[in-house]
Amino acid sequence: MFERVLSWTDAHIFSLLMALLVLRGGFLYFNGMDLIGDESYYWDWSRQPDWCYFSKPPMVAWLIAAVTGLFGDYTVVVRLPTLLLGTLFLFYFHATAKAFYGPRAAALALLLILVTPINLLANFLMTIDPPLYCFWIMSLYYLRKALFEQQSIAWFWAGLASAAALLSKQAALVMPVMLLVFLLIDRQRRCYLKREYWWYLLPMVGVSIPILLWNQQHDWVMFGHSQGHFGNPEVVSLATHLQYAVDFFVYQLLLISPITFVLVMIVSVQSAFKFRHLTAEQQFLWLMGPLLVLAILLLSLLQKVQGNWPMPFYISGLILLAGKWAAGSWKKSVKFALALGYLLVLMTYMLPLLLHGFNLKDTAFDPTKRFKNWQELAVNIHFDRLMSSDSLDQSFVVALGHRYLASQLAFYLPDHPQVYRYEESGQVMSQYEVWPGPDKFTGKNAFIIGETPEENLPITLKNAFSRVSFVAQIANPDNANSPYYVYLAENLIAWPNLAARAVNQ
Repeated sequence: MFERVLSWTDAHIFSLLMALLVLRGGFLYFNGMDLIGDESYYWDWSRQPDWCYFSKPPMVAWLIAAVTGLFGDYTVVVRLPTLLLGTLFLFYFHATAKAFYGPRAAALALLLILVTPINLLANFLMTIDPPLYCFWIMSLYYLRKALFEQQSIAWFWAGLASAAALLSKQAALVMPVMLLVFLLIDRQRRCYLKREYWWYLLPMVGVSIPILLWNQQHDWVMFGHSQGHFGNPEVVSLATHLQYAVDFFVYQLLLISPITFVLVMIVSVQSAFKFRHLTAEQQFLWLMGPLLVLAILLLSLLQKVQGNWPMPFYISGLILLAGKWAAGSWKKSVKFALALGYLLVLMTYMLPLLLHGFNLKDTAFDPTKRFKNWQELAVNIHFDRLMSSDSLDQSFVVALGHRYLASQLAFYLPDHPQVYRYEESGQVMSQYEVWPGPDKFTGKNAFIIGETPEENLPITLKNAFSRVSFVAQIANPDNANSPYYVYLAENLIAWPNLAARAVNQ
C-alpha cells in the first residue's frame, strides 16, 4: 500500500501540487485571520520600495508590492505570494530529491516536508521565510546539476537563485561558504574553483552592491541589527543557558514535527561521524544543511537563538533522510513520522472547528489570537478619527509603542494613512526610524495613538504641536488593563530631532 502511494505521488506530482494549491488557496481565502505584525510591517515596507530595510533585504517587500499593486491592499492579497512560492518550492524539492536518490525517495521526501508544520506556516504567512525557502531549494537543485551532472548553464541558474535567496534573507550567505568548503574537500570537483565557482558568485555580488550602498547611506543599520542577534547583552547563568537550549529544542520539535526532527538529527549526527565514508552527494547535502543545524543547536547553548534560524537547513536534511530510507533504514520510524505529521497538519486545518467545539476560542489556549482584533481595533479608531476631523487626507497618524501598532494601523485603517512611530529614546529600533519624519505635514494635524495615558505623553511630542487634546479611550482586545488612547494633535510645528537627542544622551 505504502509503495503504491509513493508511486502515485511521483507519477502525479503536477496534479498533487495543483490540488495542494487549491486547498491552501481556499484556506487562505476563507480563514478570516488578520495579518500578524511582521506581515503588516513588511507590507508597510512595500509602500516604499528600496534596496534594503532596517533588518532585512528587500525581496519580501518587492513581492508584496507586486501583488498589492495588481490586486489591491487586502489581507489575502498580501499572503498570495506564499501560495505561489510554496508550490514552486515543493516542485523543486521533489525534483532535487529525485535527482539525488530517485523517484521513491523523492516521493517520501515530499510527503515528509508536507507534514512539517513550518511548511504549512510558510504557505500561509507572508514573511521573509517563503521566498528564502523557495530560492534556497532552487539553488540546491541547480548546484546539484552543475556539480554532479556537469551542466555548465546550471552554474548560472544556481547563481541567480542564490542571489534571490540573498535578497530574501542574509542567511543565504552561508550557501556559497558551504559550497566553497565542499569544493575544497572534494578533489574531483576542486577544479570548479578555477572559474565556475566565481561565475556562480557573480549574481550574488551584483545584488550585494546596492544592499551595501544602502547600508553605507544609513549607518549600516541592517548589519547593526543582525549583530544584535549574536552574543548575550549581559552575563547569564548556567540555568538560563540551559533554558535557551531547551526552548530552542522544543521549537524545533514543534516546527519540524517530533519524530521527523529526531530522525533528521540522528541521520545528521551519524553522517558527521561517517563523513569520510559518505559519497560526494551525501557530503554535499550534509554540508548544505545538517551541519548548520547542528551548529545552531550548539549555539543555542551559548545564547538565545530564534527558532526559525535553521529552517532552510532542514531541507537537505530531509532529502538525506529520504535517501537513508531508500537504502533500507528507518522503515517503520518514517511511517510513524508521517502518521503523526499528517495528524498535526489535519488538526491545524481544522483548528477553527476544534477551538469552537471545545469552547477554547479567544482563550489563552487559542493560538489564533495573534491573528485577530487588529481590524476591529482599526474600525473603532477610524470612527473616532472621522468624528474629530473633516479631512483625514490632510492628517497623519503617530503610533506610540511597538512597530506592530504602527504597521497594523497603516494596513487596517480604511484610508491606509501614512503612519509614523515616535521612538522617544531616539534610537533606530525599526524601519520607521530609518524613514524621514513627518516634516511634509508641517502645519497639519495628527492623530496620536497608543497605550499611553494623557499624563504620560512625551513632552517633546506634545511640544511639537500647537495643541494636543484627548479624543477617545478604546478597549484593547488583547489586554483589558491597557486600553488604547486616541489624541488629536493640531498644527505640527516641527518634528522633534530625536536622533540628535539620542547622540547627546
